[in-house]
Amino acid sequence: MGDVCVIAIVSHAIARAAGICAVAASAWIATADRAAAQDTVIVTGRVEPGLWVDPDGCLHWVADGGLEGYMEGRVNPETGMPVCLDVNTCAVSNSDVLFHTDSARLTTSGREQLRQFFSSAGAFAYAIYGHTDSRASDEYNMRLSQRRAAAVANVARSVGGRVAREIGYGERRPVAPNDSAANMQRNRRVEIVCYR
Repeated sequence: MGDVCVIAIVSHAIARAAGICAVAASAWIATADRAAAQDTVIVTGRVEPGLWVDPDGCLHWVADGGLEGYMEGRVNPETGMPVCLDVNTCAVSNSDVLFHTDSARLTTSGREQLRQFFSSAGAFAYAIYGHTDSRASDEYNMRLSQRRAAAVANVARSVGGRVAREIGYGERRPVAPNDSAANMQRNRRVEIVCYR
């Protein structure tokens, strides 16, 4: 009888522990379900397919749904070779002509000059690079050159041009030493690269 009693007590303890575990598990699952419901993210939108041009002029099929993108190099189906465009610097404009002093605001004549250029250039896409001289801080020059590149890119887009990239390099890529007024003027420029 003692053995039976011990077995009954142990069985009762196991059953009770199992019940407590079941209640605890239910509470945890309910909490996890509520937390999961709160953390559930519903993504809406649409995938935008297109072509991306790399700096060498090679084309890539792209699709971007906002969370994750997809890219694959475009190849010629007959040869299996990448499809690449000719890349050349098709315009270099002095910033003093295009912009108001120390500004990313285009002059009227600068805007018109760019509009005419992009309307007639006939390129598949453009890369636009802004540059400054070294008279301000590096940080300031980077921001100014980026804003200037963006202003030129906006003109390209306004006449239907595709802009593959717009980058401000500030004073980091001079074409001449910044040791004279003439050389600094040469460094204040916007370069437009055409992909054809």
